[in-house]
Amino acid sequence: MKGALGVEDGRISGIWENDPPGEAEGYVTVPLGGKVLMAGGIDAHVHFREPGMTHKADIGSESLAAVTGGITSFIDMPNTVPPTVSLEALAGKASLAKGRSLANYGFHLGATDGNAASIEDCIALSGDLFGGIKVFMGSSTGNLLVKDEETLERLFRIKGKPVLVHSEDETAIKAGLDEALQKFGKDIPFRAHPMIRSRRACILSTAKALSMAIADGTRLHLLHVSTAEEVEMVRAAKIHNPLITAETSANYLWFCDEDYDRLGPWIKCNPSIKGAGDRAALRKGLADGIIDTIGSDHAPHLEEEKRKPYPECPSGIPSIQFSLPVLLTVAREEGIPLTRIAEAFSETPARIFGIEDRGFLKPGYFADLVVIDPDEEWTVQGTVSKCGWTPYEGVRLHGAVKMVWVNGIPVLPGCRPTSGTGLCPGQPLRFQAIG
Repeated sequence: MKGALGVEDGRISGIWENDPPGEAEGYVTVPLGGKVLMAGGIDAHVHFREPGMTHKADIGSESLAAVTGGITSFIDMPNTVPPTVSLEALAGKASLAKGRSLANYGFHLGATDGNAASIEDCIALSGDLFGGIKVFMGSSTGNLLVKDEETLERLFRIKGKPVLVHSEDETAIKAGLDEALQKFGKDIPFRAHPMIRSRRACILSTAKALSMAIADGTRLHLLHVSTAEEVEMVRAAKIHNPLITAETSANYLWFCDEDYDRLGPWIKCNPSIKGAGDRAALRKGLADGIIDTIGSDHAPHLEEEKRKPYPECPSGIPSIQFSLPVLLTVAREEGIPLTRIAEAFSETPARIFGIEDRGFLKPGYFADLVVIDPDEEWTVQGTVSKCGWTPYEGVRLHGAVKMVWVNGIPVLPGCRPTSGTGLCPGQPLRFQAIG
């Protein structure tokens, strides 16, 4: 629809379809020239590397990348150094973000083999301070793999918070790596990554997670879905437990295994990027709502780290700056309406995590806003992320972020990031109790 939106004291004061107020009523008008206004993105899956790995990234640098890409709120994952597995660690992270983040900030708590009971206490005492419980059912950066079956079962019985799962079967991953080492020795080509972090590893672990979630009524949020089989498994599981939700990333919607020979280490991530058929299934899953949200899984590493041979090369892609433009391009290619993109990018993450007063264009909500031009074509040239590289370099995209406001404050006017100005309007997210 065409209309106007008013902002007062950092919140949306009104929305008008006809006869909007103007400067005579005390408003300073910002004409958008027919472009599209939507609620700022909520990225519930980022790795900003602070504390402990700030040589790769930090909250200040990566929040700039976030707002440059139209994301006004993020929830950071717990596999930092030290890991965020307690309220004390959570408070430490929040203190690092205060006054330094351009975007609104929140954090997930990490599960370990020994902290299930304390997580239940954290929910009861301070559940409004964190988004969800991150469970690693497959190893990745950090050391938070949950191996103990009794602990896993207890975690899946947790109520009041989403249980976020990195779903890969560790035994299948080890078997894939052993097979690759026998075949290639230490000179493993990067095109072998989807055979090592295999679709079998994903399917086995996801089948287990969905089965447990159905049995226990878990509010399961399945992270970075990468295979066609998992899309259909989630579709079926939602019939039995409608609290189950699923996420994928722009990386799985854009790249496929045909890109390994060209991009190699730059698209090495966990789970691995799979085939063109999987990419097509994920796009369809996004269109029909089986894929509920988009999380960038933004995971920066330095160029010199990524240039190492396969066994030493860390997994992870810095992508938060390009997540929305990639989505807009995919939407154009697949005929997905912008309303569906707004749901996955902003509205549904707010619902899943109970984020207070954000994610929607509604009076009374915080004025986290992004203006996009869905028709603008442009070519990716560099990134503002601290690591300084992106696998999207040179990619032609169709849809550009033009303006961004965080809590009513412009942080991206005319696509010029306000970097280094001391303007850091990000506020801590608050999370309502969910059933």
